[in-house]
Amino acid sequence: MGLSRILGAARSIIPWIMVAAGAGVAHAADPQPYRVNIATTGDHAIDETLRATSELESLRSTAPVSPFGLIARARGEVDRLKTVLESYGYYQSSVTVKIEGLALNSGQLGDVLNALPKSKDAKVAITFDLGPLYHVRSIDIDGTIPASAAGAFTLKEGAPAVAADVLGAGSSLLTTLQEQGYAFAKVDPPVAYEDQAEPLLDVTFHVAAGEQLNIGEIHFEGLQRVHERVIRRRLTLHTGQRYSPAAIEAARRDLLGIAPLAVVTVKVGTAVDSTGGVPITFVFKERARHAVTLSSAYSSDLGGSGGVTWTDRNVFGNAEQLAIAASAINIGGSAATGLGYDTSARFTIPDFGHRDQSLQFAVGAIKQSLTAYDQKSVTTGVTLTRKLSSVWTASVGVTTADEQIQQQGTVTVADPACVAGPCADVTEQALVTYNYTLVALPLTVTYDSTHLASPLDDPTHGMRDSLSVTPTRSLGHPDASFVITQIKLATYFDLHKLGIGDPGRSVLAARALAGVAEGADEFSLPPDQRFYAGGSGTIRGYQYQAVGPQFPVTKQFPIQTPKGGTAIAAGTLEWRQRFGASWGAALFVDAGQVSGGQASGVPASTSLPPLSEFRIGVGAGVRYYTPIGPLRVDIAVPTKSTGIDEPSFEVYIGLGQAF
Repeated sequence: MGLSRILGAARSIIPWIMVAAGAGVAHAADPQPYRVNIATTGDHAIDETLRATSELESLRSTAPVSPFGLIARARGEVDRLKTVLESYGYYQSSVTVKIEGLALNSGQLGDVLNALPKSKDAKVAITFDLGPLYHVRSIDIDGTIPASAAGAFTLKEGAPAVAADVLGAGSSLLTTLQEQGYAFAKVDPPVAYEDQAEPLLDVTFHVAAGEQLNIGEIHFEGLQRVHERVIRRRLTLHTGQRYSPAAIEAARRDLLGIAPLAVVTVKVGTAVDSTGGVPITFVFKERARHAVTLSSAYSSDLGGSGGVTWTDRNVFGNAEQLAIAASAINIGGSAATGLGYDTSARFTIPDFGHRDQSLQFAVGAIKQSLTAYDQKSVTTGVTLTRKLSSVWTASVGVTTADEQIQQQGTVTVADPACVAGPCADVTEQALVTYNYTLVALPLTVTYDSTHLASPLDDPTHGMRDSLSVTPTRSLGHPDASFVITQIKLATYFDLHKLGIGDPGRSVLAARALAGVAEGADEFSLPPDQRFYAGGSGTIRGYQYQAVGPQFPVTKQFPIQTPKGGTAIAAGTLEWRQRFGASWGAALFVDAGQVSGGQASGVPASTSLPPLSEFRIGVGAGVRYYTPIGPLRVDIAVPTKSTGIDEPSFEVYIGLGQAF
C-alpha cells in the first residue's frame, strides 16, 4: 500500500475513533432523536425519489439509533442518494450530509451530539450539487433487430442519459422480440462509455434475436387429485401457436381460477423440442381437498350469528365443489324475537358445457323470527352462470320455496257484539299464518370492474352493479303472479386521483338500490318477497326492516310492526380512510324509503317513494385490515323516528366493507 493511501485511510479512521470515544459520555441521548431537511434539486420527480430512498427519513421514527449510529446511517446515505442522482443522468453530482452544521468526518461531531439535551432533535441537512446533465451522444447496436421490432427501441441520440430510459430501451426491445416469437432472443445490458471532456455517453447494445418459434409440447407436473383432462380443457395455450410470454402468463393466471389449485408456476424450455417449438411445463400445487371455515357477525338489530362451512373443493376430481353450511342466527337483537337457523348445501360444476360457465344445485332451510314476520322455509334451486367477459356475468335459474309465514294481517270474524238477528261480519287485526309454494325464474346480470378475487376484499376503484328480474308464481293463500325487479349500483373512487392521499388510502364509495314488485297487491305478495329498509344492507341507524309501511296499532298489537312494501329506493355515501398499515375509519350517510300498496285486493302502487319521505341514518366506523378482508365496526343513528319502538343507535360488526 502506498504512503498516500495509508494516510488517507488514517484520516478516515481518526474521526470514527473520536466519535466512538465521545459516544461514551454519560449524558448523551440514546437513542438520539433527529430531524431531516432534504434540500430540493429543482426537479420534483428527483426530489420525490430522493425522499423515498432516504433511510435517514424512512427510519427516523421506526428505527431509533444512538449518536454513533446516526453518524453511520448518515455516511451510508451519501452513496445511496448519489446513486439516485446518477440514475437521472447526473454522473458528476455530489451529496453532502451535515449534522448540526458539521461534516460527517468532523472530529467535533461526536462531542456536539453528546452535548445535546436529551429532548432536543439533532438537525440533519442534506444538500446536492447536481453537476451537468449527461446526454446520449451515440448508440451502437451490435447485432440485427428485425424490422417488426425496431420501433420498440425508444432510446434516441441526444436524449438525457437517464438510467431508467437507457436500461428500459433494452428491456422494451427484449420484451417485444419475445412477444413476436423470438423465444431465445438476447439483449445484453448496455455498455456505456463516458467522454472525458464533455458530459456525454456512448452506449452499445448487443442484440441476438434468434429465430421465431411456436409453442411446443405442453406438460403438467404436480397434479394429484385433479384430472389432467380438466386442465387440458381449460388451457388457453396450445401447441403450434406463436410463442408469447404474455399468452403463457395469461394461461397461468386463468388456471388459478380452478378452485382446487393453490399455486401455478411455469417452466419454459431452454431449447426446442421434437415439434420444433418451445416446450412449456405448468407446475401445480393443489389445495387441501377439504376446508372448514367459521363465520360470525353482530348487529344490535339482528343480534349475533355464528356458523360453520365445510367445503370439498374437488369432489370427483373434475374441480366440482360441495359446500355445506349451517348458522345460528338472531341471537338476541332488537328486531328479532327468537333464535333461528340458516342451513344450505351447494354443489357446483365448473365449465359446464362451455368454458367459464358453471351449473349449481342448491338446497336450503331457514327459520327466523323477526318483528316483521316469522318464517320457516325450505328452498331448492338450479342456476346456470356464464362469465361473459372480465367484468360481465349473467345467470338464469329455477328456484322453488315451500314456506310457512306468520304475520300480522286482517281477518274476517263474526261481530262479537251481535247477540241476536243477522249480523254483518267485521274485520280485525290478527296473527295470520300463510303457506306458500313459490316457483321463480331469476335472471341476473352483474358488472364488476373492481377486479378483486373475493367480495370480502376492500374495493378502491371500479364498480359493482347488478340487475335482476325474477318472475314468480305464488301458490297458496292467496295465489298470485308477480315480477320483482331490482337494480343495485356501487362505485368506488380513489381520491388520490384528485391529489388527496396516497393511492388506495382515501376512497369515496357510493351505492344505490331501486326495486319494484309488479303484478300483486301488497297482501297477495308473500311477506318475505316484499321490500323492507333499515339495517346494514340499506339504512344503518334504523332497526332491521323498520323503515316503510307499518301495520296499525290495535288492541291485539299495541306496538307497530313492519308491513313491507312493493317498491324501494335507497342510497349511501361513505368516506373510507386508511391509517398506517392495518387501521382505517369510515364516515357515512344512508338514506332510503319503502312505499306500499293500499288495502287488500287493491293493486299496489309500484312507484318509488318520494325524496321527502326518505329516512336518513348517519354514522362512523372503524376498520382493521386483515389478510382476508377488513374487520368492520359501525355505529349509526337515525335522524327521524319510524314510529316503531327502536333504539337510539345501532351497532354493526362484520367482515368486509358494508358494500
